[in-house]
Amino acid sequence: MPTAPASRYTERLTADNCAVLLIDHQTGTMLGVQDIRLDQFRSNVLALAETAKTHALPTVLTASYAEGPNGPLMPELLEMFPDAPYIARPGMINAWDDPRFVNAVEKTGRKKLIMSGVTSDVCLMFPALSALAAGYDVYCVYDASGCWDLMSELTASMRLVQAGCIVTNWAAIAADLQSDWRRPTAAGTLETFRQHLPFYSMLSNNQEAVRRQAKAAAK
Repeated sequence: MPTAPASRYTERLTADNCAVLLIDHQTGTMLGVQDIRLDQFRSNVLALAETAKTHALPTVLTASYAEGPNGPLMPELLEMFPDAPYIARPGMINAWDDPRFVNAVEKTGRKKLIMSGVTSDVCLMFPALSALAAGYDVYCVYDASGCWDLMSELTASMRLVQAGCIVTNWAAIAADLQSDWRRPTAAGTLETFRQHLPFYSMLSNNQEAVRRQAKAAAK
């Protein structure tokens, strides 16, 4: 008989069981991302952050050596989460090597960690592997992470999967958390989709046009 998958691969995400870790989305390092257009990459990061905001997920921000060439954290993230823990690491490459970061994660009280970072093969992978070793369920959001080239991104994703991480995209995270369009967070989720999925914005425009035409015809 086939072996049933471990529960961490099948359990649903909810607003009560997960936290979001945004790692090293710094305006210097992000310039080196080449596996995805920079404007699309920025949009994906903001979409994931807005999803965390919509569902009131505990969120932890961190940056490494921000006063150096890595540059400061994206200002939009700091503005979006003014009260979230922000760990400015003085030198540790692996965020999990900073006890303040680990403490901030522990304080969320969540065992499912949704993580993204730059670069995928370092800033995301190292703390993701450390979190796995510490007993967390780790969701790595590949399209809100980035790398120097596509092969590096693909090999990083393969290593994360081999280790036991769940590799996914921000839209799947948002849809899983929303789960039902009748829930009160639907307006926020729809707005994130409109802003960061161009095709969805067009679908919404088409739907509104059809509604207006139906109303006009009914008069």
